Amino acid sequence: MNEELNKALEVLRSGGVILYPTDTVWGLGCDATNPEAVARIFAIKKRPDSKSLVLLASDLDMVARYVKEIPEMAIQLVQVNDKPMTIIYPGASGALAPNVVAEDGTVGIRIPMMEFCRQLSYKLGRPLVSTSANVSGEPTPGKFIDIPQSIKDSVDYIVDETLEKGSTGKASSIIKVGLDYTVQIIRK
Repeated sequence: MNEELNKALEVLRSGGVILYPTDTVWGLGCDATNPEAVARIFAIKKRPDSKSLVLLASDLDMVARYVKEIPEMAIQLVQVNDKPMTIIYPGASGALAPNVVAEDGTVGIRIPMMEFCRQLSYKLGRPLVSTSANVSGEPTPGKFIDIPQSIKDSVDYIVDETLEKGSTGKASSIIKVGLDYTVQIIRK
């Protein structure tokens, strides 16, 4: 795993895009603070850049560096969570690339359950973009074998597919939390 981490980090640090297994599905990833790399992901996916992207952070401490305030409800959800869950936080900080933040200023961040992803974000020192490895509107590939060749050909590095054994093959739940204790389930 260390060799894969090091190769992926080298690409991420140079502004590249990787294809990597997450705790949910295979993802296209880049440094979430690099607007040019993020723009490249939108181009690869043929996705309108008005849509926001999910990010992966190593832990709540990292989340706290990229959102203005973490709602108490989000902390509680993270502490009891036992399945992949993306939380949409109010008030993204200016440290993120503007093209990963939704029009309303929110940002979706997941602390992955997969050690490889947590280490990748931790060693990069920043959140990673984690969007499904498909062309927008096409089915989400659950396994490496299902990823279109056009996506594989568009990235700078593909993480070893044997690491996908920690993936569920299903998208995460998405929960939007507010500072006023409001909770909205976006996707179960």
